[in-house]
Amino acid sequence: MGFVAGFGSLRKGGRRCSVAMTSVSPAERTRVLEVKAESRTYPIIFGDGLLGDPANFSPYLPGDKVLVVTNETVGPLYLSKLRESLTATGKNIFTIELPDGEQYKSMEWLNAILDKCMEHKLDRKSSLVALGGGVVGDITGFAAACFVRGVPFIQVPTTLLAVVDSSVGGKTAVNHPKGKNMIGAFYQPRAVVVDTAVLSTLDDRQLAAGIAEIVKYGLIRDEPFFRWCEENMDAMVARDPATLLYAMERSCINKAEVVEADEKYAMDR
Repeated sequence: MGFVAGFGSLRKGGRRCSVAMTSVSPAERTRVLEVKAESRTYPIIFGDGLLGDPANFSPYLPGDKVLVVTNETVGPLYLSKLRESLTATGKNIFTIELPDGEQYKSMEWLNAILDKCMEHKLDRKSSLVALGGGVVGDITGFAAACFVRGVPFIQVPTTLLAVVDSSVGGKTAVNHPKGKNMIGAFYQPRAVVVDTAVLSTLDDRQLAAGIAEIVKYGLIRDEPFFRWCEENMDAMVARDPATLLYAMERSCINKAEVVEADEKYAMDR
């Protein structure tokens, strides 16, 4: 299937939503979706090879120090390329690799991130970057919300599920032994950078988890998109780039509309 454009404003229940999609030159191979949360407006940038371009990061990194948080699975694959781009922005780059797994979304590893911030003397103008899936994004966002009462952070999701769900909306947290995501904050990123090339390393289980979330948007609130998912399931499973890009963008538009209407999820779901 070819790329489908022009779906930046969806209609639900007679209400036209104001989520904005901005097309960029085809030569640049990027597209930008604007999320208009009550607390902050920020871009989701989609494209192939974005990790290698410093311009995708420099506008959202105000200070001279950046801490990149990743895990031991994603780090060996993509940390070097990201670090090279961030270094080209003129920043001092520091890193921390967490173990890979939901069980490490904990106070212990949150403190490890904060210890790194203290060790390298980060300040209010410093930034954090989350390079990984939902666990890395959640814990990094919460660390950013906590450190000196809030520093900028960028989400760089590396799983399909994180792209269409946890990287958008500002829900950050760690787990408690008595409950999942019980310690956290609503804290929006400065940007979400989606390098579609990283999806090539997903295993089939991770791909299926992301596709399930994509289909859920159609079931819950976007019937035309659900029909599209039915018609294009084989292409998604086959990892067709144009089909997955459309699915990610359409899902993020749905998520952005939810965030725009109710940033802190106060209404019943």
